[in-house]
Amino acid sequence: MHRVVIIGCGFAGLFAARALRRASVEVVVVDRTNHHLFQPLLYQVATGVLSEGDIAPPIRDVLRRQHNTSVVLGEVVDLDVEARELTIETLDHDRKLPYDSLIVATGASQSYFGHDEYAQYAPGMKTIDDALELRGRIFGAFEIAELQPDAAAREPWLTFAVVGAGPTGVELAGQIAELSHRALKDNFRQFDPQNVRIILLDASDRMLPPYSERLRRRARKALEGLGVEIRLGSQVVGVDETGLDVAIGDSETARIEARTKIWAAGVQASALGKVLAERAGATLDRAGRVQVEPDCSLRDHPEVFVVGDLMALNGLPGLAEVAMQSGHHAARTIVRRLGNLEPKPFRYIDLGTMATIARFRAVVSVGRLEFSGFIGWLMWLFVHLAFLTGFKNRFAAVANWLVAFLGRGRRQRTITKQQVFARTSQVELAQETSLGTRRHLEATRAS
Repeated sequence: MHRVVIIGCGFAGLFAARALRRASVEVVVVDRTNHHLFQPLLYQVATGVLSEGDIAPPIRDVLRRQHNTSVVLGEVVDLDVEARELTIETLDHDRKLPYDSLIVATGASQSYFGHDEYAQYAPGMKTIDDALELRGRIFGAFEIAELQPDAAAREPWLTFAVVGAGPTGVELAGQIAELSHRALKDNFRQFDPQNVRIILLDASDRMLPPYSERLRRRARKALEGLGVEIRLGSQVVGVDETGLDVAIGDSETARIEARTKIWAAGVQASALGKVLAERAGATLDRAGRVQVEPDCSLRDHPEVFVVGDLMALNGLPGLAEVAMQSGHHAARTIVRRLGNLEPKPFRYIDLGTMATIARFRAVVSVGRLEFSGFIGWLMWLFVHLAFLTGFKNRFAAVANWLVAFLGRGRRQRTITKQQVFARTSQVELAQETSLGTRRHLEATRAS
């Protein structure tokens, strides 16, 4: 039977798998995690609105009724396009997996624009680990502030800097403001949580670039009404444990003392894209995305498809809807080929974009139509409920939203030291390992 291997089970991979549920093929889904992540709601995990389980159901459970599909936990570390074979690493064990058709849907990761050292102090938000770490840092900052002897010592702990004024940054800033103004009221004795300082920074001169000027103005007004400071034209040039340095214009540099920094400024294609390009002779764009043919396949290897955020085609943006549609298209193209039918080019249907600002406030753009305020928020609510995977997840999300939006609570406020310090521990371990390796090499050379 024809074997279709799908690498990655984000939006693109999941929609590709579902499109093959009735096809006479064997489907194997390979992912380095055991869950499908609804990434647009990660910021609500980070701010205590939703639990990680609400937005990350197990892949095996999602596909349990799709009997032609199996799931493999592991990371693809290499591929041989001539032999049509993958190398998969699970813990410390490697295995080979042959394929007849391949769909690569490994998405994107956070980009620090050449300054990966910033990640230790300003986590991004692309994974469940990222969101849980940010939750620990956000709620932990309030806890540490309560222990400080005076207002001056508390101020850096109660200053939150969000880098990047795109949809993710705007949504995070808005939710931190809601958290401090409503959910944490009367929780602390040494300070008033409403007095926190939230700074939204971006190197460009406008926030929410995909939206019209009218919606950008409304979003800005809503954020500023919540007390968020918006600093556009401010490029981050340094990040450390206690704050960040910002370049304003050509010569001026300012220092912001902030213990909690969140990076929402850019993305880059997954590392597998570079490996695929080297093995298949494909071309990468500046963001590391793989150039594909109009049907999402590779020029010299039509059995290999690249979809979602890893795909470079006609300047399409890295949106969830692009991923869903391109994953579905790649799967249907495989079915067409098996039926000796000509493949069709991928045609993206733009269903609009949306971002929440805060409780009952959102901006929505659908073609020439624009919505904001409560109507926009209702549209956002409906769309996200529709695309959440599984009835149980929808039910849990609604329950948590009722508590957070109609009431004042945040049910998901549990934090642990491991969440906060795991990244730092990994960096220190990597540095120690690297130092140990260098010393061993030096000793070997000396002897």
